[in-house]
Amino acid sequence: MSLFSSPTRDLRALWRIPLYIALLVVLFTIFNMVLERFPALGHSPNSPSTLFAQESAGFAIVALASWILSRIEGCPLGNYGLRLTANFAQEFFQGCIFGLCEISLLIGVIAAFGGYSFGALSLGGSAILRWAVTWAVVFLFVGFFEEFGFRGYILHGLAQLIGFWPAAISLGLVFGYVHSYNPGETWPGELGVFCIAVIFAFTLRRTGSLWLAVGWHAAFDFGESFLYSVPDSGAVIPGHLSTAYLHGPTWKTGGSDGPEASLFSFAVMALMTAIFHFLYPAKPTPAPRSPTLPTPALEIQLDALAALQNHAPSPDDPTSPSNSQNSS
Repeated sequence: MSLFSSPTRDLRALWRIPLYIALLVVLFTIFNMVLERFPALGHSPNSPSTLFAQESAGFAIVALASWILSRIEGCPLGNYGLRLTANFAQEFFQGCIFGLCEISLLIGVIAAFGGYSFGALSLGGSAILRWAVTWAVVFLFVGFFEEFGFRGYILHGLAQLIGFWPAAISLGLVFGYVHSYNPGETWPGELGVFCIAVIFAFTLRRTGSLWLAVGWHAAFDFGESFLYSVPDSGAVIPGHLSTAYLHGPTWKTGGSDGPEASLFSFAVMALMTAIFHFLYPAKPTPAPRSPTLPTPALEIQLDALAALQNHAPSPDDPTSPSNSQNSS
């Protein structure tokens, strides 16, 4: 059973987690050295080619390090959250629905309070489909990298030491801190990132996998950046759908950070979490079964002997074979 749902503790994680982190440091160092040979990728940090290279390579590095640890632990790589079960596609697409519903509801509330305007289309014809597919693929890898990177093996290993929720909250704080380096990020945005990290850990706890969280994460970023064309963690991407803009106080719109730093974002996250809670109820823990002790062999033999004595015919019984011979 996965540590995502089991209270098992394993002190071997004390050396496995540092080994995993060391592998990541080495692999990312090699990747950065290779990336330096392609300086054009660094000139446009928000371009789809740059983001795709960074996110896909990041996911591949995390997956490789996790695979090495899976060989050491003697378990399948899927135990860390991306197992290809019969319903993994269903969970992924349900996550996409959650993500699109969350960002659509959030934008709708901000617009209802006069803080969002869609503007005019900035794309036309086949360019809409081309950019939509491009950004859908990029944000899919953003979802894979960030979810597997922060809620994959590292959460699995840390949960072995301190328990699932302490590990999930600790990694959520790290997740928020990492996002603080994004241009335009603000402290409400960092708090929002922390909250959604805990929510994604909650979906992992309930479903036993990361597929729903990956879909939710990717769809939210796609909707925020492309469909509604507003800043996403402080970044505005090229090739977005419209000339949308936010206007009004920061508490309402999120300011330079984007809608995810809006005060309304926390209310929408709470609502989406409640909906998920009712759609994915906690599975009841089976009651422990009392062990059945085997009956000693001597007791079995005594019971069998007593049964034979109870059914044996008495000497005075006229139906017994001996009395039948005497009467003849």
